[in-house]
Amino acid sequence: MAASGKRRYASALRSRSAEATKTRVLDAAKELFTNQGIDGVTIARIAETAGVAAATVYALFKSKEGILRALMRASLFGQKFQDALALLEGVTDPVSLIALTAHVARAIYESESAELGLFRGVSAFSPALRKMEQEFETTRFEMQEKRVDHLFAKAKQREGLRLDEARRILWMYTSREIYRMLVHEGGWTPDRYQQWLSETLVRALVDDAAGREWASSRD
Repeated sequence: MAASGKRRYASALRSRSAEATKTRVLDAAKELFTNQGIDGVTIARIAETAGVAAATVYALFKSKEGILRALMRASLFGQKFQDALALLEGVTDPVSLIALTAHVARAIYESESAELGLFRGVSAFSPALRKMEQEFETTRFEMQEKRVDHLFAKAKQREGLRLDEARRILWMYTSREIYRMLVHEGGWTPDRYQQWLSETLVRALVDDAAGREWASSRD
């Protein structure tokens, strides 16, 4: 094997090893956070559980906050989220894009419930978790901006609605709290939540004529 080929092979091995180590650390952290709460777990304990040196954990994630951020991103913006975003690709109708936001919200909160539900319950009052949730909310708000901008660019927004108001309304209706109240506490199925949210977003943000046109296209 040529020297360049050997170097590429060695680099690939190192990359796979690093990813495997990251996975072990994240799995260990999630288990510990679930059993002991975020604030009661140290980097040293995570490293011990993962079978790596604490220095390795710091090198990979910098801090316990970095581990928590990685766990949340992997859950919230994982495969279900990517699949939901894929549905938006190629869609040019601004009303359909607003309605499809319900599918994106469902994907985020279904994944979160499955992956992080237990340790979120244990650590509900953790300052670290609250900080990560605020970061997530900022990210979510920013990710929705283009859809609202497109609605206004095509003049399909509800009469009298300002752009900044529309962004806040979309952000509010797609919040975790509404999903929790309707699905976790209200007993709604995710399907019912998604249908309700699609229709609610269109009624709240879209011009009546454009909303009726969208509704008729679904029949």
